[in-house]
Amino acid sequence: MDKHLIKTIEDLSLNAWPSHQIQFYDGWLLRFSYFYTHRTNCVEQMGPSTIPTEEKISYCEQVYKGWGTPSIFKISPLIPAEFDNQLWKRGYEIQHSTDCMIADLTEAVPVKNRQLTVDISNIIPDSWIQALFTLKNTTNIMHRTVVPSMYNAIPKRTLCASITINGKIAATGLGILDRDYIGIYAIHVHPDFRRQHAASTLCATLLNAGREQGATKAYLQVVSDNRPAIGLYHSLGFRYLYTYWFRVLPLHK
Repeated sequence: MDKHLIKTIEDLSLNAWPSHQIQFYDGWLLRFSYFYTHRTNCVEQMGPSTIPTEEKISYCEQVYKGWGTPSIFKISPLIPAEFDNQLWKRGYEIQHSTDCMIADLTEAVPVKNRQLTVDISNIIPDSWIQALFTLKNTTNIMHRTVVPSMYNAIPKRTLCASITINGKIAATGLGILDRDYIGIYAIHVHPDFRRQHAASTLCATLLNAGREQGATKAYLQVVSDNRPAIGLYHSLGFRYLYTYWFRVLPLHK
């Protein structure tokens, strides 16, 4: 297992998806975004500790309890197995197991459906964010209030992609350029327009645009049991790198 490469992807994904708030605590990042996603609402370990682990976990639990969200820790291959076991003994459950995949961009990626027009912008317009909310059925008022600022806070170059059908955005995608990588995010397609290669066309267009802007490699993250999506990404040249998951302590515990 290439831990240096895994660390690189972990760093890139942190840059790509900022949280609403971040606290630093003895080498740990406490991320908070009103529980919009696990990734933006969890503890990530970035450096060595000087405080005993049990004390640190208890501290984090109190912080997240005060925020009114579950205490969540991200577990990647960079985290010792004994820490994961420590959380299990405290009643933490595994949720949202995610596969990280990478690809080399040595050649252009074929576009399967050239009849679909993909619009790409270097900014993330509010209309795209609102369309994403609709595609994801996001109705939580707090999420709809704070998430636009999270997208606008992405510190890296972005390629915002969409497919418009009958005057409405029917599919979204986001490419984030960092170092010599492009990360693929926010691929969503309206159910009425699936099985028309919209997701594949979005991804291929973003990858080729990233390649034109200097990216030589790509990465993405996909839920581990989403077999159709994983099959799609394999067809685009992605290969499995590693899996991470979240340990979650429900609020009632």
